[in-house]
This record gives sequence, C-alpha cells and structure tokens, in this order.
Amino acid sequence: MAEFTLELNDDQKQVRDWLHGFAAEVIRPAASEWDEREETPWPVIQEAAKVGIYSLDFYAQQFFDPTGLGIPMAMEELFWGDAGIALSIVGTGLAAVGVLANGTEEQIGTWIPQMYGDASDVKVAAFCSSEPDAGSDVASMRTRAVYDEAKDEWVLNGTKTWATNGGIANVHVVVAVVDPELGSKGHASFIVPPATPGLSQGQKFKKHGIRASHTAEVVLEDVRVPGHCLLGGKEKLDERLARARERARTGGERVKNAAMATFEASRPAVGAMAVGTARAAYEVALDYAKTRSQFGRPIIDNQGVAFQLADMRTQIDAARLLVWRASWMASAGKPFTAAEGSMSKLYASETAKSVTAQAVQILGGNGFTREYPVERMHRDAAIYTIFEGTSEIQRLVIARTLSGMPIR
Repeated sequence: MAEFTLELNDDQKQVRDWLHGFAAEVIRPAASEWDEREETPWPVIQEAAKVGIYSLDFYAQQFFDPTGLGIPMAMEELFWGDAGIALSIVGTGLAAVGVLANGTEEQIGTWIPQMYGDASDVKVAAFCSSEPDAGSDVASMRTRAVYDEAKDEWVLNGTKTWATNGGIANVHVVVAVVDPELGSKGHASFIVPPATPGLSQGQKFKKHGIRASHTAEVVLEDVRVPGHCLLGGKEKLDERLARARERARTGGERVKNAAMATFEASRPAVGAMAVGTARAAYEVALDYAKTRSQFGRPIIDNQGVAFQLADMRTQIDAARLLVWRASWMASAGKPFTAAEGSMSKLYASETAKSVTAQAVQILGGNGFTREYPVERMHRDAAIYTIFEGTSEIQRLVIARTLSGMPIR
C-alpha cells in the first residue's frame, strides 16, 4: 500500500491536466446553456465517453489508484468545470459504488458495464434510496421487496425520490425493505434491469442548482426482478438478517445497511466535488478583484477584499486535505475511527457554500447576475450540504463516533 503523500506522481498529474483541459474546453463553455435548459447534457456526456472520461475503465483506474487520490482528483477537476454537467457525467458512479459495495463479482461484472454503455451508445444509471418520507431517516423507508420463492423473483413496490438519473437510467439500483421489523438493518439493494415492467419516472424536479443534472422520482409498481438481482445474493442476505435479529434480541455488534455502505464509500468523493466548485468560485473572485478598480485602484488592494480571498483559499486547501486524508484511509483499508469520511464531506460542503457566497459578494452587483458564473456556482454549492447526508447528519455521525453515545 502506498504511503500517504501530498505530492501527485507524474501519472496523476497527467490525468489531472487532461481532466482540467476537458473541463475548461468542453464543460465550461456549455455550463450556462444546460443550466438554463435544465436538461441532461447528452452531447457533453457523449463527448466525455469519446475521450474516455465517461467509462468504466476510467473510473476503475481512478478507484484502484493505490494512493486513494484518483477519484477525489478527478471529481475536483470536473466539478471545477461545472457542477451540474459534472454530476451528469459522474452521477452513474453512485449506482456503480452501490454495486461494488454490496454485489458479488459476477454482479459487478454483469451490471456495471451496462450502466455506462459505450461511446456510440451512452447509458446512465441511478441509485434510488431516498423516499418522500425517508431521507436522512432511512429507518422510515417504505419501499418493500417481497420474495416470491416459487418464481425466484423479488417484487418491489414503492416510490423513490431525489434520484439522480431516475427514470432515464438504463440500470436502477434500488434500496428496499425486506424485513420491516429490523428497521434500517432490514434493507437490501436490488438491480432493476433495463426496460423492466412496472418502473416509471414520476415527478422531475426543477431545482435551485445543479440544473443540468436530471433528478426525479422513481415509481415501482409490482416490479419483478430475478433472484440474482439481489445484490450480494440471498444466502448473504439471510445471514445478515439473522445477525441483525440476534443483535436485536441480545444487543451486540451493529450491522450496516446497504444504503449506508454506499454513502460511506462516496462521502470523500462528494467532498472533492465541493472543493472543485469552491475553487472555481475563488479563482473567478481573485481574477475579478485584481482587475476591478474602484477609487482609482484594484479592489484587491483593500484589506476587506484581500482578507476574504485569503480565508477562502485557506478553507479550500484545508477541505482538500481532509478529503485526501479520508480517501487515502479508505484506500489503505484504515477504519474511520473518528468519522473522517463524514468530516471531509461536512467541511468541504460548508466551505463550498461559504466560498461561493463570498465570491458573489466580492463581485458585488455583477456577482448577482447570470453574466458571471459565481451566481450559478453559489446555487450549485447549496446541494453539497444536503445530498448524500446533510451537514446535520454528518455532525451526528461524527459526534456518535467520537463519543460512542447514541446521540439524537
């Protein structure tokens, strides 16, 4: 296992520069258009597929980078380009992580390639966990999966919400309740293959930010999937449920549910997305402060502006360090004994909101208009403290981990 280092190697630098070039030359010029259209930027995704960015091979290479820095480095550069378009490009990754975290080798090899398609026929995937009455409170989940032993099929019923690529995906990964008495420990994840009857798109959301990324409800009405679509297989599920029932009876080691395993693996990556957006806004504000003159001198000559920029850069670098630490720890197999994954997501998310707001302030009236990108970046940054675990949930996870107490 590679030792932790703050210096990217030559291969990583080459990949970083390649991604930065794509973000600057392809993503940024399209950002305003697709934000206004509020539609999935299929031409940009296809362009990313053509050059090899939107592909299983690329993400696998970054995921298995022995330093752990491949994924956060890639996320930062793409989201530096534009958060909405970047999320359309990487949104499939959450479903892929769901399969990697819970699936068998055969399931990984079968379904993840179908999530991406290829450059000539691009596909996307969706991870469906949240529900209208169950967001952070996963124990309130109502979507049910019932096993039909005679046909070796699972029957899914319920409504999912806030699903990135929901309804337009080729493959949906759905978290459902298999044993209601176990609460969040009675959940399992299922693959819903392409064109499965009973799955439909519900409401498509018109959002404050990340508007180029498709977010919608997914409705499941007597959706039947083969037994082999249960991630991890039924034998593993039965063993996990038995342990959970035993713990419920006697008290003992906690059993993680399927959705939480996915979110834990992805939190540092979300932190890296936030770092990318914050860095982009900071750079716009810095350039503007150097060139915008008031009272006969650039506004950066005023301490009130210069000190803001100093704080912004410090916060961004600190957020990146937390993300890199958590990513390296995960890659090295080191446990998050102090909830380091949640720390990275919490601090980076709050930094993105703060830095983009300061960027708008530095640009003044211009920052409040759509003529300048910081307005869009500020809207986009709001999502980081909400999705994949709100900031409040991250603080709860950190506090529980540090104290060992069931803080509510």
